[in-house]
Amino acid sequence: MTTTVGTLYGVGVGPGDPELITVKAYRYMRECPVIAYPKKRMGGKSYALEIVEMYCDPAEKEMLGLVFPMTKDPAILEREWNKTVELCWEQLQMGKDIAFVTEGDPNLYSTFIHMARLMQELHPEVPIRTVPGISSILGAAAQLGFPLADGDEQVAIVPATDDPEAMRKAIVDHDTVIFIKVAKVLDQMIAVLEELGLADKASVITKATSPYELVWRDVRELKGQELEYLTLMVVRK
Repeated sequence: MTTTVGTLYGVGVGPGDPELITVKAYRYMRECPVIAYPKKRMGGKSYALEIVEMYCDPAEKEMLGLVFPMTKDPAILEREWNKTVELCWEQLQMGKDIAFVTEGDPNLYSTFIHMARLMQELHPEVPIRTVPGISSILGAAAQLGFPLADGDEQVAIVPATDDPEAMRKAIVDHDTVIFIKVAKVLDQMIAVLEELGLADKASVITKATSPYELVWRDVRELKGQELEYLTLMVVRK
């Protein structure tokens, strides 16, 4: 008898506040026998796992902690990603559905995007579905207390890089820019804002909506500081 292959669900569980999940995300977390989550190498829990534990009893689930390599070495990336996909495939081929929980939304700068792509490549028979989630971008707007766009205003979501000209152009060309992954180039971004006379139009937020949230309304206070990876900057002209 042939076993039906399980479905891989990418489930967005929001930006950090455990109440910012959808009814559908809650249902899949409860129904799927396997929950896959990002596992930190150095111990500690990911936001996604903390949220899962508020709605499900891990003792009643198969908890699949997945480590995602933080490197640009293509050989290591390929080896580790293939290993991660195969861990999921072991469960899926037994007919078990997996809820792969991800912070924010699974289709917006998420580890699930590469997971789904590689799973389709290696095991094309696996059905893949996604459950939208509230992104940190929307969570940040709520916490900062202003709209991201109104009427015909243009919004850009831009991964911050060490290319000041590209960052300057993004700001000049749009009414609002959300710079994600900004921590690593924070001083450069502040310098660009000061050159444009827009330092007072920017705010920075770390771990938006979570219990660990930090907000800076004056970005100049952050010169020389090191912030956590989950930090974004909103520039609204």
